[in-house]
Amino acid sequence: MKKRVLVAMSGGVDSSVAAALLHEQGYEVIGVAMRLAPERSSLSSESRRGTCCSYEDFEDARRVAERFDFPFYVIDLRQEFGAAVITNFVSEYLKGRTPNPCVMCNREIKFHRLWQHAQAIGAELLATGHYARIERDITGRFHLLRACDRAKDQSYFLFSLGQLEMSRTLFPLGTYSKSQVRALARSLGLANAEKPDSQEICFVPEGKYSEFVSRNAPPGTLRPGRICDISGRQLGTHQGIHRFTVGQRRGVGISGEVPLYVRAIDAETGDVTVAHRHQLQSVGLIAGMVREAQPGIFANEATPVEVKIRYRHPPVAARVRSISSARVEVRFENAGPAVTPGQACVFYREEEVLGGGIIEAGLDH
Repeated sequence: MKKRVLVAMSGGVDSSVAAALLHEQGYEVIGVAMRLAPERSSLSSESRRGTCCSYEDFEDARRVAERFDFPFYVIDLRQEFGAAVITNFVSEYLKGRTPNPCVMCNREIKFHRLWQHAQAIGAELLATGHYARIERDITGRFHLLRACDRAKDQSYFLFSLGQLEMSRTLFPLGTYSKSQVRALARSLGLANAEKPDSQEICFVPEGKYSEFVSRNAPPGTLRPGRICDISGRQLGTHQGIHRFTVGQRRGVGISGEVPLYVRAIDAETGDVTVAHRHQLQSVGLIAGMVREAQPGIFANEATPVEVKIRYRHPPVAARVRSISSARVEVRFENAGPAVTPGQACVFYREEEVLGGGIIEAGLDH
């Protein structure tokens, strides 16, 4: 008999097919949906669909479990999610940074808290519907690889997985394309085969980040400030730095003959600096909270890598070197794009994830 595996099921087509594939392969599947986002009773049922964690999503996941006759449960992780993900999300915006909550959720919730639940029910493995691959070499070491479908690859969000986490994790969809997954869902008779992908952060209704931060910020932490050009000349005012992200163009509130972009955000003074597009380029960045796939991999003077500085940004050639514990300096081979503090930067060598961290600052020289 194959091993017992806990499958994280959101109600979407990806996690549903992942669970179905493992069941077909003979694993003892137990489906679990996580209740993460705060109550959103003010939203209509139509508004909630297409996100996650709604009653309808749980019902979609339950139907898949019934179709293949394996157990399914909903576990309430709202308190843990609030402390580890939502609090961090609000805090980062108040510091002038742009966080990636999916990275934090994977690290703190899906591959930590959820694994604790897996152990409690005697599961030996944890599986998700992520598009990524894990391979084991002849020495027994595990490697996190990009998905075969580059357009859907989600290895960027998984850089924090270490050897222990990878040894107990399955990504059944890593070798499939999205179109193949939907075709499988149809052939397996899944009712959610045509369900749209979630396009927004589960706890931020309709993608209104600044409104969410405004509602959840501690008293006295929101304050107006100045919008300045790179010489320090004031061009206007704003109602809070949480409304801006480096590289932003729309909604800056300053008009001119040439478009202006957010170049820097100073949380101490409240100043937001704007500049022309060509003035946003960085030569590199400093990253902290770095996780390495192999200890000391960046200890060399300059390790050549490809780095992704945002999920949808194409990788760029760079060299990485450690500057202190869990901090690295990244130098782009050519002048790079605007670097957004708070976002994840992930390092690759061909198909393999070498590690990653959280961007602290861009380098101008």
